[in-house]
Amino acid sequence: MANRIPRVPVREQDPKVRARNFEEVCYGYNLEEAMLEASRCLHCKNPRCVQGCPVNIQIPDFIERVAAGDIPGAAAIIARDSSLPAVCGRVCPQETQCEGQCVLGVKFEPVAIGKLERFVADNSFADEACSAGSSASPHPTTGLAGGPPASGPRAARPCGANPSAQESTVSDKAGELPAKQARRAVAVIGSGPAGLACASDLAKWGYDVTIFEALHKPGGVLEYGIPEFRLPKEKVLKKEIDEVRALGVKIECDVIVGRTVTIDGLLDNEGFDAVFVGTGAGLPKFMGIPGENYNGVFSANEFLTRSNLMKAYRDDYLTPIRAGERVCVVGGGNVAMDAARTALRLGAHTSIVYRRTEVELPARKEEVHHAREEGIEFLMLTNPVEVLGDEKGRVRALKCIRMELGEPDESGRRSPVPIPGSEFEVPADTVIMALGTAPNPLIARTTAGLETTRRGGLVADEAGATTRPGIFAGGDAVTGAATVILAMGAGRKAAAAIHEYLKNKN
Repeated sequence: MANRIPRVPVREQDPKVRARNFEEVCYGYNLEEAMLEASRCLHCKNPRCVQGCPVNIQIPDFIERVAAGDIPGAAAIIARDSSLPAVCGRVCPQETQCEGQCVLGVKFEPVAIGKLERFVADNSFADEACSAGSSASPHPTTGLAGGPPASGPRAARPCGANPSAQESTVSDKAGELPAKQARRAVAVIGSGPAGLACASDLAKWGYDVTIFEALHKPGGVLEYGIPEFRLPKEKVLKKEIDEVRALGVKIECDVIVGRTVTIDGLLDNEGFDAVFVGTGAGLPKFMGIPGENYNGVFSANEFLTRSNLMKAYRDDYLTPIRAGERVCVVGGGNVAMDAARTALRLGAHTSIVYRRTEVELPARKEEVHHAREEGIEFLMLTNPVEVLGDEKGRVRALKCIRMELGEPDESGRRSPVPIPGSEFEVPADTVIMALGTAPNPLIARTTAGLETTRRGGLVADEAGATTRPGIFAGGDAVTGAATVILAMGAGRKAAAAIHEYLKNKN
């Protein structure tokens, strides 16, 4: 029976090898492996996995096509609801979303939905998928042939080059766009996952969509925040952004809305009928402890942006980046893991400093597992109290205190409590603060009528409508730092709301 088949493992780079390069850690499935894993799906009458997906991909339907070897058909099903399948298949926390709801996971391991989504996105054409399934060496566990899957153009639009011919639940839910509406223009601020998802759906409805990006390359946090070894930029991200462009979406980089142009200027002077704000949450947080102004203290945002967007990890780029010899990364989320694993690859001995236990780590289990395999040191129940510097103003150590878990806090997690007299020093010449981020206040400060929450996020209803008519928002700009797929879901909801707003606008 399908539920007796063990979950098909995924081939990965050897930890000792990958700890010294920026190539992708996970190789993904080949065709035989993907078909075998897809055969484990129970095809439930009430697919809870779909409910667990923030963009409601019809998961059993695309998995059924994978099991039959119909990769273009699977890609077409995913494309109805997701414009970034290769990205989501790599970075989404499936274990707490779709896979976390998988019925098979109650007694056995859940279906590897994320790995199957990635396979479909990377190998959409039938001939690509078949070539990916052939290789000289067998899989060490399953005995199937396979090496790293061949890369090639995706067929997320299997109907050909005409974007309007692509099947989409956008049209299914809201009807076709009247000819008059097709001339209406929408500005999308930010080219991260929320902005790309919103722009994609609006473009499928026929709107004239322009994305404005503050940095010199599109992608937002996908480009500057996630390391190359987790999300290859040219091989994966660029291709997915090109798919969005192919729908007719225009992307203008180096435009800082609030400085280069304002939202009022877009609406009043540049002919846009509505605006979506998907600027993310790029304002880093610090601890406020003594010594954070010493040379050698970074926010994770700065450190990762230098490495990812500005390619500082490559010898042929001149962007400076300083990892040092001993690095302490403060925090326990995915960003902390990314910063620590990046510093390791730059040659540093790297430690994660976290005030709770590993059980409470908010990072994905897969990322924690990979970090441990690569040699990252974990200092648990440890909290920094001061950054220590030398006579030249450079970091020399991180002064910490031991912690113990007390009563649960508001989130249900047990609160860490300092142990008096347990202070100690951790030698370090670089400290990276990975403590979360907040929305940048620039948009709200330069746009009248936009209300914000006490944490700096834009006030918006469930559909994405802000406190000012015609301006919508979603993703981290509203909620604060969250996941890629949640931002995409917010972008899609806002696109539907913009569609309704413009249909009813005189």
